[in-house]
Amino acid sequence: MQTIAAPKTILRRGLVGLCACAFLSFGAARADELQDANKFLKAGQHREALERVNQALAAKPKHPQARFLKGVILTEQGNTREAIDIFTRLTQEFPDLPEPYNTLGVIHASQGQYEKARAALEQSIRTRPGYATAYENLGHVYAKLASQAYDKALQLDKSNAGAQNKLSLVREIARGPVPVSR
Repeated sequence: MQTIAAPKTILRRGLVGLCACAFLSFGAARADELQDANKFLKAGQHREALERVNQALAAKPKHPQARFLKGVILTEQGNTREAIDIFTRLTQEFPDLPEPYNTLGVIHASQGQYEKARAALEQSIRTRPGYATAYENLGHVYAKLASQAYDKALQLDKSNAGAQNKLSLVREIARGPVPVSR
């Protein structure tokens, strides 16, 4: 079963669209730094990407897209605690942006914190009801929660054929593509 084990590739897939918005409102010099950071990130050069984002943030410390990109880079580097702090602050300061909620949901799910993931993804959807990626990610979280519930049912009654069949179906569904952050 493919789980939401590593948010690295998940986050990278949706980064381009979000960062494109940043370039329109960030100013030419800072937009170049973010474009460079994104290129470095895609090339797996996380240290260089972080340097470029930090340069952009030195000029505009509150810029949401630059902060989001920094969170993605930190996640790629395995620094999820600091990334979670960044995404959480973004949700507090910019509650109408669905991407930070979605990304938090992906990270929480990758850590096995499915209730936190569910709450974050549901908030992402409330923020933008047409956000298909958040719905897809929420579906993966629901599948994991269902799997846990059927496992518990089987612990309590090993002969429960219905729970066994449903658990097999849920696990089959969960083998689908890894959730994305867009």
